[in-house]
Formats: sequence, C-alpha cells, structure tokens
Amino acid sequence: MTLSIPRFQFLYSLNLNDFLMEHIENDEQYAGLTVNKGIQQPPSVNPYLKKMRTARRRIYTAGEYVEGIRKGDISMLSQAVTLVESNLYEHQVLAQEVIAKCLPYSGTSVRIGITGVPGAGKSTSIDAFGLHVLKQGHKLAVLAIDPSSERSKGSILGDKTRMEKLSVQNDVFIRPSPSAGSLGGVARKTRETVVLCEAAGFDTVFVETVGVGQSETAVHSMVDFFLLIQLAGTGDELQGIKRGIMEMADGIVINKADGDNVERARLAQAQFRNALHLFPPTPSGWQPQVLTYSGYYELGIAEVWEMIDNYIAFVRENGYFERKRQEQAKYWMFETIDEQLKEHFYRNPEIEKMLQEKERLVLLSQESSFVAAKEVLDCYFSLKSLPE
Repeated sequence: MTLSIPRFQFLYSLNLNDFLMEHIENDEQYAGLTVNKGIQQPPSVNPYLKKMRTARRRIYTAGEYVEGIRKGDISMLSQAVTLVESNLYEHQVLAQEVIAKCLPYSGTSVRIGITGVPGAGKSTSIDAFGLHVLKQGHKLAVLAIDPSSERSKGSILGDKTRMEKLSVQNDVFIRPSPSAGSLGGVARKTRETVVLCEAAGFDTVFVETVGVGQSETAVHSMVDFFLLIQLAGTGDELQGIKRGIMEMADGIVINKADGDNVERARLAQAQFRNALHLFPPTPSGWQPQVLTYSGYYELGIAEVWEMIDNYIAFVRENGYFERKRQEQAKYWMFETIDEQLKEHFYRNPEIEKMLQEKERLVLLSQESSFVAAKEVLDCYFSLKSLPE
C-alpha cells in the first residue's frame, strides 16, 4: 500500500519515543483499526551490573579470610583458593599471609592421591568413595587438577559435573584447578589449598591427578596414600605395569569389575600382584594390595576404603606417617625456591630486553643456544640490585 502525504506528516510529527509507543493505525483516517500501546522497553544495560561487579571485586583482609575459613564458610574458602591460584603479585602476598595464619590449624586430615589413565574412571570412583566417606561422618574436600590445552591454555574444569551424587552433598568441597602447563606450579598451589581445606575442618582430602606422567610425582609428594586405578580387558595388561608409577602406588584397584568384565578384572589383579613381587620393599614397610571394584555400580567400595584405613593405621604405628609429612614439607620448600627463582629471573626488566636480543641472534644462527643462555645468566648474576 502506498503511503499518503498526511501519513508521512504524521510520522514526522512523532519523536522516536512516541513512535515506539504510538501506532499510526490509530489515526482517524484509518477506520476500523486499533492497536494498543506497546510496553516501554527497559535499558539494554542492567543498571545494577556496576554495583554487582563492585561487590564481587571486594577483597577481604587476611584475618577476615581466616575467620571465615575457620567457621567453615565455603564462599570464603573458595575466594581464598582463588587468591592462591592467582598470578597477581598482590594476590600472592595476601594468599601467603592467609596460608601462614591457617597453617597451625592444618595437618589433621588424611590426604589421598588418586591417579590413573584417562578413562579409568577416576571421577566416578571419587563419587563413590566420597559417598562412603560421608557415611562414616567425615568432611571431604576434592581437589582435581584438570589438564590445560597447550594451544588455548584453557581447561574444561568439568570434573565436578561427573561427580553427580557427591556434588549435591553437604560437607563436601569440590575444586577443579587448571594445570596451566605447569604441573609444578599448580601442584604447589594445590598443596597450599590442602592447608586451607584442613583449616576449614575437612578431615579427608582427595587429590585427583591429570593422569599423564609427571603429575603423579607431584601429587605423590603431597598425599599420605597414593591410589592407582587401572582397567582390565583393554589389551596388553603389561602396558599398565610401569615401574615408576607402580613403585609410588600404595594400593592398586582394578575398576569396572562388573558384568562380563569380572573375569578379566580378576586376571589383571593376579598379573599386578605378581608384578609387585618384583619390586623392592616400600619405604613404609607396607605391602601394596591389589583389589577389584566397580565405581559405577559401587561394588567393592568398602573393601577399598578398608585397605586405606589399614594403611593409615600401619604407617601411624611405625612412625612413617610423620616422617613422610616432614619429607614432603622439605621437598616443597625447595620446589618453592626453584619456582620463585625462575619467576624472579623472567620478571627482571633488563633480562627481558636481553632475552629478546639473544632470541633474535639464536634464530639467525649468529649465536648458539648454550652461549646465549650462559651470557644471559652471567648478566643476571652480575646485577647489583635485583627487582623485588
């Protein structure tokens, strides 16, 4: 339909707001047409957004964090863990102060490391083990180290979604952390998180590893019992018998021992038991056991936990429990020194400039990598004053 001149004039006589609220069809020249007014649209930006952001940015004092953590405030505990994981200098200073004040209240939990190849059922097993722990009247903290992408540096952090039953329970704190390409760094932060969780009253702590090689060593150095989850019926069973990881394990469990897989699980159990006899005695004097269970169907969970209880009682009695805790504390002191030296080196402004130049020379094949590295280190050690 072609618009008439009066209609154009009517349109021009309206401002934008009137045009949104009024309808030209209600003009007298259009008989029989009636259109109700529209609703005034709210602004596209939430007026409370700025206030909400401001509230989220608040950082409490170290005393307030410790007070909240000691009261069992999960929100305060989560924020304190975020400070520990932050790379900002001011956050790290505050986090270390909080950890120092929480340290006298830590060391009271049983720390259990759980590892296994991807797909072994670590998260499902933690879900089942956690429910068993809660039935015994304990408070549980689950710290999961999630692998980060080497390209995007991002992590899914989806471990909590696979712990469907455990995540909705009271007296449970589940915290996934990205590895961020630095297993040593995230392991140190995980150990500091353990201190915060113990100060909050959690007497049982699960630490789930990435499940890829070196992370097992880092987690082994912060737990009391190291549990290795294996699978049966996946091909050559000897592929799962690796000397390094087997020597660290205090207990081995064969998961998915249900249905048609029961016999294969028992066969794998016998093979792992025979392999353990080839290894030298453990420092604790404990003979690692091999059990079968099903995390999905929650079969054999009580037997696995009984093994853990027996181990803790055994090492407490012979004094190995305390000796291992002391060795771990010394290990993490030196690990922290190594990490701080490395960070201090790369944060030096003179070193940053020199590294760019040395990198250019190395790429142009005008200087070898080893000579360039030595010259950079010599420059660093010759600096009279190093930046804080």
